[in-house]
Amino acid sequence: MSAVDVVQRQLDAYNAQNLDAFCACFADDCILSELNGAATQQGAAAIRQRYQTLFESYPENHAALVTRVVVGNVVIDHEDITRSPSERINAAAIYTVRDGLIARVDFVRAP
Repeated sequence: MSAVDVVQRQLDAYNAQNLDAFCACFADDCILSELNGAATQQGAAAIRQRYQTLFESYPENHAALVTRVVVGNVVIDHEDITRSPSERINAAAIYTVRDGLIARVDFVRAP
């Protein structure tokens, strides 16, 4: 599976709030962090907990892909995220893919 394929698969699962399909896209030792910051979550269990809470807290959550850049095994998605009718987030997610799974995600967010 290509880097683009696994990133698109996780985006589709994210928008469907399908936690199992979403988590299946990540390596067991995946790291999530803010760009240039320390890891905020590390490992499959921590990632599952983060997104389970997010999906429960924001049932209308949806990420619209604005643009995508691919350089080798790195995929950068610019996303317009709607958490609720009154909460939107402008974000970029920088995915590093290894062996067909997402190994790291660095986030950049602006309200």
